[in-house]
Order: sequence, then C-alpha cells, then structure tokens
Amino acid sequence: MQCLVSRCGPLPPGAGGPRCWADGNALFVAPQIQYLSWLHLFIVFQKAIERAPPDESLAMRVLNLIDSITFSLFQYTTRGLFECDKLTYTAQVTFQILLMSKEINTVELDFLLRYPAQTRVTSPVEFLSNHSWGGIKALSSMEEFRNLDRDIEGSAKRWKKFVESECPEKEKFPQEWKNKSALQRLCIMRAIRPDRMTYAVRDFVEEKLGSKYVVGRSLDFATTFEESGPATPVFFILSPGVDPLKDVEKQGKKLGYTFNNRNFHNVSLGQGQEVVAEQALDLAAKEGHWVILQNIHLVAKWLSSLEKKLEQHSEGSHQDFRVFISAEPAPSPDSHIIPQGILENSIKITNEAPTGMHANLHKALDNFNQDTLELCTRENEFKSILFALCYFHAVVAERRKFGPQGWNRSYPFNTGDLTISVNVLYNYLDASSKVPYDDLRYLFGEIMYGGHITDDWDRRLCKTYLEEFIKPEMLEGELLLAPGFPLPGNMDYNGYHQYIDDALPPESPYLYGLHPNAEIGFLTQTSEKLFRIVLELQPWDTTVGEGGGACRETVKALLEEMLEKLMDEFNIAELMAKVEQRTPYVVVAFQECEHMNTLTNEIKRSLKELDLGLKGELTMTSDMENLQNALFLDMVPESWIKKAYPSTASLGTWFADLLTRIKELEAWTGDFSLPSTVWLAGFFNPQSFLTAIMQSTARKNEWPLDKMTLQCDVMKKNREDFASPPREGAYVHGLFMEGARWDAQTGIITDARLKELTPAMPVIFIKAIPADKQDIRSMYPCPVYKTRQRGPTYVWTFNLKTRENPSKWVLAGVALLLQI
Repeated sequence: MQCLVSRCGPLPPGAGGPRCWADGNALFVAPQIQYLSWLHLFIVFQKAIERAPPDESLAMRVLNLIDSITFSLFQYTTRGLFECDKLTYTAQVTFQILLMSKEINTVELDFLLRYPAQTRVTSPVEFLSNHSWGGIKALSSMEEFRNLDRDIEGSAKRWKKFVESECPEKEKFPQEWKNKSALQRLCIMRAIRPDRMTYAVRDFVEEKLGSKYVVGRSLDFATTFEESGPATPVFFILSPGVDPLKDVEKQGKKLGYTFNNRNFHNVSLGQGQEVVAEQALDLAAKEGHWVILQNIHLVAKWLSSLEKKLEQHSEGSHQDFRVFISAEPAPSPDSHIIPQGILENSIKITNEAPTGMHANLHKALDNFNQDTLELCTRENEFKSILFALCYFHAVVAERRKFGPQGWNRSYPFNTGDLTISVNVLYNYLDASSKVPYDDLRYLFGEIMYGGHITDDWDRRLCKTYLEEFIKPEMLEGELLLAPGFPLPGNMDYNGYHQYIDDALPPESPYLYGLHPNAEIGFLTQTSEKLFRIVLELQPWDTTVGEGGGACRETVKALLEEMLEKLMDEFNIAELMAKVEQRTPYVVVAFQECEHMNTLTNEIKRSLKELDLGLKGELTMTSDMENLQNALFLDMVPESWIKKAYPSTASLGTWFADLLTRIKELEAWTGDFSLPSTVWLAGFFNPQSFLTAIMQSTARKNEWPLDKMTLQCDVMKKNREDFASPPREGAYVHGLFMEGARWDAQTGIITDARLKELTPAMPVIFIKAIPADKQDIRSMYPCPVYKTRQRGPTYVWTFNLKTRENPSKWVLAGVALLLQI
C-alpha cells in the first residue's frame, strides 16, 4: 500500500488549476490536499507514526507506517467532506493506490470511468436495456471479456436471475465470470446494474483497503479538539438543521470554558459585528479564551482582515487560545469566498442532519413538545393537522434527494416554515368555528412553503401534497399519509414519537408518493456523477496508460473522425428557392436549419483550430485546451453547448444524436412535405413546431390563435405503421414517460414496471382545437421536458387520459421526456 501523499499526481495540462471535485460542496480540493498546510501535514504524519504498531521486522514496520499514515490522512480529509462526496474521494484514493502498485489495469479502469458503450445496438435479452447491451458489446471487444456477450445470450436464465437480484454486488457472477478480478467485475456490473454501482464501489474499497475505509462513523469531537491549537482553528461547514457548535459548548464545559465564566466568546457575523469579532480575538489570544465566529460567509469583504488577524495570533498567543469558525458551503465552485489561508490552517469538519423519512419526521416533531399540543382548545383538529404538517415538512425536505423527479429546483425549506405554519394553524382554529381547510392549505402552500418555490410545476406538487394530507377525512380516521401509514389519532407528545417508530414503513419512494423506479434512477445518476468526477481527477498519464502523447493521439483521432462525419451546412438560399409557400411548418424547417448551421460551424471551426494547435501551427489557447480536455473526457465542450440544444448525454452519444438530427432535417427539407411521423426531440425548439400545428389549423379554419389549444391522442400504433401524415395536425414519436407508463391496450396512464425507468411512448397524434372544446375530465396535465433535468427544459403540457386521480401522477413526478 502506498502513502496517500506520494500518489498525488498532477491534473491534465491546461486544466486551469485544481478541480473542485465535490462540485463546490466541499470547501477544499482533494486529493491534491490543496488546503493542507505543511504544518498540519507534519502534525498528521507525526501522530500517524505514533499510532503505527511497532514490529521487529523492518518490512512489516514500514507497512504499518504506510497504513497508519494513509488512513490518518484519509480520515483528516473525509471529516471535512459531505456524505455525498465521501465515496467519490474514497474511490479516488483506492484507484490511485492500486494504480501505483500496478494491481489494476488502466484500460479496465478507463472503461469503468468512461463507460464507452456502443451506440445503435439492440439488446437481444429483455432484462438488459440497449444502453446496457452497448456496454457489454464494448467490453466484449477486450481480450479479458471476450465472448461475454455470447455467454449472456446463451445463458440468459442465469444472467437474468443475477441481474434481477436485489443486491447483485453481493452475488457471485455466473459461470467463469465469478473468477474475474474485482475491477473486472465492477466493469461488468456498471453495464448491467448501474443503479447498484455506489454499493459495488463501496464493496470494492472494502475488499482492497479494508472495512475501516467504508465505515460511516464520524470522529468524536474531543479527538478532533486535541489536534487544534492557537494556530489551528476548527472550521465547521454548516448543513441545514444541524448545530455543530453544541459540541464545542459541551467540550468547553468539560474544560471550564463557558459564557458565564466570560472566557468563551460567541460572535454571530453578518450584523455589523466585525469590530466585535476582532476585539474578541485580540482578548482571547492574550488571555487564552475561546472564540466562536459564526456564519463568516455573510461578511465576504471582511474575510481578508480575518485571515490577517488569525495569522497575527498564530504565534505568541496564549497556548489555550482557540478559534472555532462556521460557514455555509459555497453553492458553486465559482462562488468560493473563504480565503485559502484560513482553509489551509483549519481543521475542517462537516456535520450533517440524518437522512430518511424516519429521522426527518422525528426531527420535525422535535420542534414541538407536550405544551404545544395542549395549546389549542380544539385538540383533535389541532393535533391531527400538526402531525400532518410534520409529515408534509419531512416529505418536501427529503424529496429533493430524488433529483429533478423530486423537485424541478432545489428549495431551502426550513424548520421556520413548519413552526410558523403551526402558529398560523393555532390562530385560525382559535378564531374559527369550522376548520378552514382551504385557507390553511393556501397559507401553507402558497405563502409559508410556497414562498420558496419558483417553478409552477413544483408549486402544483406542493399544493397537491397539502390537498392529500389536510382535508376533512383526517378527522374521520380514514386518511393515509403514505401506503401503510395512517394519520394517528389523539395521542400525547411521546405517543406520537412512539407511533413513528412503530408504524412508519421502511424507507422507500412510496413514502413520498413516488414509484420505486425513482430510487433506481436516483442511484444511477449518483453513480454516473461519481465516475465522472473520478475520471476528471485522473492524471492523463494514468487514464490512458501510455503518457501524455497517447492523450493527444486519442483527441486527434476523435476530432478527425468528427470532421469527416459532419455534413456540409444547409444552403438556406437554395432551400428557399424550392419553396412555393412559406407555411408555418416551412418556417420551422428554416429556423432549424439556421440553428444547425450555427452549431455545426462552431464545431468545425473549433475542431480545425485545435487540430492546428496540436500540430504546432497555432499557439494553444485556453479555449483550445478546454476543448481538448472535453474531447478526452467524453464531455460536450462548453462552446458547443452554448449553441446546441439541452442534453445530458456524453460526447459520443451526443454526437451520434447530432448526426441523426441532421439526417432527419435533410429528409424533411428534401421536398418540405411533413414527415409521416415527426421526431419531436430532433428540434432545437420543439415549441415552435407545436405552435406551427396551431397556426396551420388556425389559418385553415380562420380561428383566433389565442383561443386554441392542443389535443393529444396517444395511438396504438408505432412509428413504422404510419405511411403518411394526418390531414390536420401531426403524428409525433420519440417521447418517453418517467414515473409511470402508458398502457396501450386500455389507453391510460398506469403504474410503471419495476426497472423500466423511461418506457417509450407510442406515436401521439397532436391536433389543434378551440380551447373551449377541450375535455379535461379524467385527464392528467403532463409536463413535457427536453431532458431528465426537467426545470428550464419545459416544452409543453399534454393532457393524458387516466382512471386514477391525477394527484397520484403529480406526486409520482410523472412527465414526458424528449431525451433520456
């Protein structure tokens, strides 16, 4: 095993300095240990050496030292990371150790991180998606995985059982594949069960480094305190709903430092307290007191002064002088404001609130007590609505973990929203003879919680939760907050806590109104993010295994292939000359051609410029280096994204999709007749095509455009069954449903099948009708988005038939997607 520090390789040339791999959540950069000063490095090493077990054998003593130093540095770093980033860092450490000791193959690691799946392949087995099969085919082209694709087809039953097991990472692989190395098994797992990769990587780390690297146990604050000193502040990275300073007060009480003793000073910044903070630091440094500086992120302009003040007191101060600092994490890498000097010299600690519905519901109820429950004379109503509000608060706070399917945007819901809502509840019940359900829901959903919400679909979701949780049935004992979890009756405060322990079902998406697929999707995206960040962290020489020259060859081959495949731009003048009448559809076609020309011209320009740079005929600029990095990391370059359509795809998939869009556009502009079925996702601006449907119908029937709407009828046929377009409107294909599925037999939305995350929709017939003629009974207004990011990629609303209450699909986050 290698010592962590000796493995810190450089980032790719031209990467523009260290990458903040935690996407701005952590306040320092790893694994370069960018903000670990040499003084701390020495202290950590010294303590690690002291902890290493002695041994008479020199070789064993060296191994013990390496193990102790590596783990000490690992612990030092991870205590300053959020939970969502710890596995990323742990994986990076593990891969670097194994690379240095030549225990793993760089080509296999490269596959694991990049996942260069073959495109345009069809899975021959129903238990693997086309994307999974693309990964299997790519693996099968490597010597160590030869015939993997044939074995899966030939032994489909065995592989189906393995793939569909609850925890496949704990099972043995079928046939001889169980004898493959740990990394090789990870590569196969990434193809067949991407949703289990966070668990598989954790098991891989445990197998290679030991269980101590994956045990999620936080360090005792008293242990951390021993490492602090006059020159070493403790820096708390804040999380919502957690007060880490309670640990400081507890430690202070043990050692005789309290507010009453006047040797413990607490200064909350952001209220013109900068002078007070400086005075407290001066006094504490002289007398050996403790100082807490809270929320220093609120005083950005003063932070350089604080850095100088801490540096001034780092020498010659009283030995008992201690400083504790707290700040919220930066929302993005570009908005870091904490000076490097403060971070370098501090011990960084994160404290996070517990996750899951069980912990969040207890935490919500903890804001109240028995006295609160006895406040209102209308005891039954007050207690029932208060508990429902606690459940609502826990749901909206924890639902964000499901990403865009949970909320289109992330909102800072806090305990203040809950406590104020309960105050409002008390006042309204006290002043009214009947329970004003509508008024209460409006106040909670539009003002208290709704005050944070900026997206209309998120507002609908919040309103729907309240309509389901707070209604007259709650007093009749008939209300289910979640499947298997009825609203409790009249209890005392401790009884409610006990009821949560006894009655709340195990953690699952059902508790939030979501389908279990939402968790699979969330876990898959978490895994994708983990591998993407670790890939960006790899020094280029280890990523390709043959030095920086191989990287240039890889990039050069890729850009040559792209330039060869890109077609000539559309000749707008020639196309216009072919058109007799500029119908709304023709206008859309011209707009799409212009957008495509803009994008392809930028791609060609930037690739040709980079080609000259790689040949040495042009000086490499930062833009060219960024393009080179993006091509090598299989990411769509930033300059292309600005001129393209929204997409979450990797570069290889994105470019294949681009070529398909160009071919579709070429076919359409051949004679400008509307295709029999239109690929709606192929447009830069799908809204323009949907508007053109209304414009065409409006002109034909002389109807006012502002009084029209679109009607969507989902057909029972697939794309291949249509030979010509309809007389009015258009047939569109290429949409996917997330959160549910379309039942073609019954013609309604129905529950999704397990592990079918985004089933394809049949062809949809879209036509324009007068708005007053539309039938909205038994319809779910389903938002249509361009990508799984949802939010700003909103396109339109399609009304889809449902036999269930539409609220079910609202809570399930059901939407149509143009890309997956």
